[in-house]
Amino acid sequence: MGLYKVTVATGSHLLAGTTNIIYISFVGVKNESAKHKLGHGWRRASECDFRLNIKEDIGELLSVRLFKDRYLLQLQDAWYCENVKVIDPIGKLHQFPVYQWISEDTSVLIPEGRGNILSLGSDNVYEDQRRRHLENNREVYKWKMYAPGSPHCIDADGIGDLPVNEQFSDQKRGSFLFRGAISGAEVALKGLTFNKNSWKTVDDIKTIFTCKRSDISDEVSKRWNEDSFFGYQYLNGVNPMLIRKCLNLPENFPVTSSMVAASLGTSTDLQKELQNGNVFLADYKILQGIPANDSVNGKQQYISAPMCLLWKDPQDQLLPIAIQLGQTPGEQTPIFLPSDSEWDWTLAKIWVRSAEFQVHQTAYHLLHTHLFAEVFNVATNRQLPRNHPVYKLLIPHLRYTLDINTLARQFLIGPGGVFDQIVAVGKSGIKPLLKKAMEELTYSALCLPEDIKARGLESIPNFYYRVDGQMIWEAMKRFVSNMVQHYYKSDESVRTDPELQAWVADIYEKGFLSNESSGIPSSLETMPSLVRYLTMVIFRCSAQHAAVNSGQFDFYAWMPNGPSSMKRPPPTAKGVTTIQSILDSLPDVNTTTSGLVVVWQLSSEPQDKRPLGCYPDEHFTEETPQLFIKDFQEKLAEISKTINESNQTRKMPYLYLDPKVIENSISI
Repeated sequence: MGLYKVTVATGSHLLAGTTNIIYISFVGVKNESAKHKLGHGWRRASECDFRLNIKEDIGELLSVRLFKDRYLLQLQDAWYCENVKVIDPIGKLHQFPVYQWISEDTSVLIPEGRGNILSLGSDNVYEDQRRRHLENNREVYKWKMYAPGSPHCIDADGIGDLPVNEQFSDQKRGSFLFRGAISGAEVALKGLTFNKNSWKTVDDIKTIFTCKRSDISDEVSKRWNEDSFFGYQYLNGVNPMLIRKCLNLPENFPVTSSMVAASLGTSTDLQKELQNGNVFLADYKILQGIPANDSVNGKQQYISAPMCLLWKDPQDQLLPIAIQLGQTPGEQTPIFLPSDSEWDWTLAKIWVRSAEFQVHQTAYHLLHTHLFAEVFNVATNRQLPRNHPVYKLLIPHLRYTLDINTLARQFLIGPGGVFDQIVAVGKSGIKPLLKKAMEELTYSALCLPEDIKARGLESIPNFYYRVDGQMIWEAMKRFVSNMVQHYYKSDESVRTDPELQAWVADIYEKGFLSNESSGIPSSLETMPSLVRYLTMVIFRCSAQHAAVNSGQFDFYAWMPNGPSSMKRPPPTAKGVTTIQSILDSLPDVNTTTSGLVVVWQLSSEPQDKRPLGCYPDEHFTEETPQLFIKDFQEKLAEISKTINESNQTRKMPYLYLDPKVIENSISI
């Protein structure tokens, strides 16, 4: 009881203010106060001060409850509250981070900003309300099966079904739609949108390519057919996740020393290079048996499951030396070599790049970043209260992910969507491909240092994804470790945190489908295991997504470098391929233009950006966690400087893991 001084801040979003009436009540250890009217007519980007006399003895203040109601006969309008600050009768400051829209005639319970690991066994008023808050959240954030064998998703058919605080801001939505409309209009003006014919010449493809371009896409258009550039992309292209060291050739890839002698030269042979660790394999066996799309311009499309052998030469170039366009060797599946005719070898590489497009987009982009980030989001909101330190740590990295994923299920991978229109893996193939990718998933594959080691790529030179990514991983790990050690004082405190364990279990069951063989934990027993897990989550939702998303336009804008589909089956013999048969195999004109618009749209973050480490919403209100954030930001600035300096000497700059251009969350 006594005088409470209250300051309420309304956000700066364009429509953040409200004409509705706002009330507040105070929740303490003992009791909850009556609600007090704060008034109506709240302006955006404003702070309002109040002095409230509380008659009830509520004990120590733990949370506030905000209520919103209509004023007279006015319509309901949403209000964006940034924070509430309260000075209690003894002069103690309490800070309550809100940072959310309140859209209905409802109440929202806001716990104090101090990160707190609380027991669910207590009987005070706040604990009971906190339990009810989580129960209510589980009704809002419901799980739904997307497809058998795939991670669950939020139960929402469209963006209007999402919680209001998961939806894009008006600024982001507007810039996203405007960018797509402008790109589509530009190619339409060139008269290419409805042209269902094959390209007549490779040079003709430049007519669409000139609509949109970047310095790197220009370089790709010039070098796409060079063997050294083909190999380079496995390390620093848009999907540096597939290649691995090969110490023994697979039985179904019968490459002999004589086949590759022309590539290796006279001073060595295949067996020596295998033993020396200079041979690498890109195996697309996951595509075996995946049904191909039959609705791209009403034409049957084709998928291959190739195998590509690469060799690191004495100049540290990674070169393709053998390609088999299928998993079953034989007369109908020849092994193509650089010594074959120009068009035979070119078409073989194009088939590999098309397979790369399918696996990259479905497994390493959609599944490993978008779908897992959605799982992390839903589980976090279902299982962790707002004042849990893990909630506070993760919530900036989950921003807008449900919106972009819901859009993707509607317009990208849904029936009649982009995949059906332009991608070989259409509606009939994407779900079985996701299922196979889930069956192959391992925990180590989600943790950058372990993934690099498992693929034998610790020492391969000019691997910029590894170099830049490990710097970011270590910075994140240090940041997370500081936070974990601040809030958890022992392994026992990790084991006995019921909310944390419920969160991990929810992710394990709904996200990773309780697959024990994956090595993904269903519970966490130690502080180091928690640090590893949280680092993995944050890296997936930020840096990893940047690595496999932001370069899409650069590497796929020039269509022959990454065809979204192929119109003819892979060749079954050597010596029959011509430039015309290559053009007849590549996507049609309108398919190419649609693909260009899509990768342009998806490679660039819309407005309302928040780069990695930028936390304008102050969920942590204590001094020590804020110092950890500052330290993290300073380390990211150092990494950015190092990367920019390194890019000055790299043959081709690697731009995608500069912290300044990595988005905090998956929102595109």
